Amino acid sequence: MDADEFEQAVEEALAELPAEFADLLENTVVMVEDDAPDDDPELLGLYDGVALTDQYGGSEYGQPPNVITIFRNPTLEICDSREDVLDEVYITVMHEVAHHFGIDDEQLHQWGWA
Repeated sequence: MDADEFEQAVEEALAELPAEFADLLENTVVMVEDDAPDDDPELLGLYDGVALTDQYGGSEYGQPPNVITIFRNPTLEICDSREDVLDEVYITVMHEVAHHFGIDDEQLHQWGWA
């Protein structure tokens, strides 16, 4: 799957979010990078920011945006087909969005999403 198709898969996964959740991502940037960080080359996605549950009730003025990054090459390496890639992208996007809402890896594991 080329980079454009992969980015489209990420956009389609985000479009699956209910509007009330998507609205809460307004200060969040979603990016696609080819490779994961050198210290974790098998990483499929990363949330970098302050979860909604940890934000203060006031304005987040001056805060940099939260960033969700989905890594293309590690995803492609573990998938055998286009359908596998689409499924994995969906799961990874939802996993990282869950972190934005304050849901940690332990809870995601219990739910079968990690």
